[in-house]
Amino acid sequence: MNIIEKTDDEIMAMANPLWRDLVKYSNEGKYGEFTRNFSNSLARAMDQVVAGHQFANSELARSLSEDFDPLGMIRRGEHVTVLYRQRSTKKPGEWLGRLVLGYEDGAVRIFGASIF
Repeated sequence: MNIIEKTDDEIMAMANPLWRDLVKYSNEGKYGEFTRNFSNSLARAMDQVVAGHQFANSELARSLSEDFDPLGMIRRGEHVTVLYRQRSTKKPGEWLGRLVLGYEDGAVRIFGASIF
């Protein structure tokens, strides 16, 4: 199955809980939980030391608001990119969140995630 064949509502129903979990585990600094839905390729590429440093030293990564707004999505190939307006509980302003989803071994996995 290709995720881009799903409706917007079906994609958002999958994406929002995954984004919510990323926000939660980033705030808590729980690397293992943060990466649990990553694709194999993303998990291999993620350097545990660098991620741990980010969790420990990034005020934004540890203060993401649970209040976020889906902005839209882009379908390409076998992946969909969902964009979010993300806020912080400690820093003023808004950030752009990006979540890339696709299927791996029959399950929806995260192929990319970032905040700009």
